[in-house]
Amino acid sequence: MDSKLASQVERLIEEKTGQPAQIRDGSRSGGGCINDAQRIVLEDGRDFFLKSNPRPLPGMFPREAEALEKMAEVNAIRVPHPVGTGGEDRGETPFILMEYIPTGSAKSGFHESFGRQFAQFHIQSKSDRFGFDHDNYLGSTPQPNGWEDDWVEFWRKHRLGFQLDLARRNGLSDPTMDRLGEKLMDRLPELIAEPAEPSCLLHGDLWGGNYLSDDKGEPVLIDPAAYYGRREADLAMTMLFGGFNSTFYSAYEEVWPLEDGSRDRLEIYKLHHLLNHLNLFGGGYYSGCVSILRRYAG
Repeated sequence: MDSKLASQVERLIEEKTGQPAQIRDGSRSGGGCINDAQRIVLEDGRDFFLKSNPRPLPGMFPREAEALEKMAEVNAIRVPHPVGTGGEDRGETPFILMEYIPTGSAKSGFHESFGRQFAQFHIQSKSDRFGFDHDNYLGSTPQPNGWEDDWVEFWRKHRLGFQLDLARRNGLSDPTMDRLGEKLMDRLPELIAEPAEPSCLLHGDLWGGNYLSDDKGEPVLIDPAAYYGRREADLAMTMLFGGFNSTFYSAYEEVWPLEDGSRDRLEIYKLHHLLNHLNLFGGGYYSGCVSILRRYAG
């Protein structure tokens, strides 16, 4: 590890824990698709997980810490507790430091436990508004938040509308997508206004790569794109790229059953993530987006 970064991290640990910190060792770890990720071990045996990036997206690490803190407060499913962030305001290497969670094999009944805990996470974080205190990121895409009292307005303005506009600006849309997108936006009140469920804290980007099994075989959520929204938007992402079996969904619904009509609403919420993948990775996701648009634009 760079000596200047090591000094920053040691200083942060001392500020946050009140104990002296000297890094003994650092080793590469998973979770470094966008950032450098490593486990660091102190001379006294304490260990932490460090993500750093000399040129991160603006505010990326503070926003991740904010999301993890909110999720940890719910106390329904394990997340790594953030220690703090540093670097951005000092012209040094920006980073986030958090609890290091040893991983292990998933225990028997992992997906049942995961589904139940995830449902409790949603139940225990119910709110009456949609949004978040700050904008953050969905992968490397800026995610606008703000606060709205109306779910349809939030989804129209901050999710589908934003992604459709971004696709146009990125040159990834065409007249067909633009026309269908406008029609779908007009139909959102009849498509997602019901059921009139409360908002709850969402992970925001829960696919198979954003959870792990700790050393006791229990689920852990990582890398959130958190905000307060309708829970079906969270579940939709889990259905796109695998990693969640039928036991997960059955267990979730035993705790908090989905309301009638969820199948169609889930498709609208999937569209948001497919549009984000179109904007991140290009035209390979175009046909999937247009397929959903054709089905629901009317």
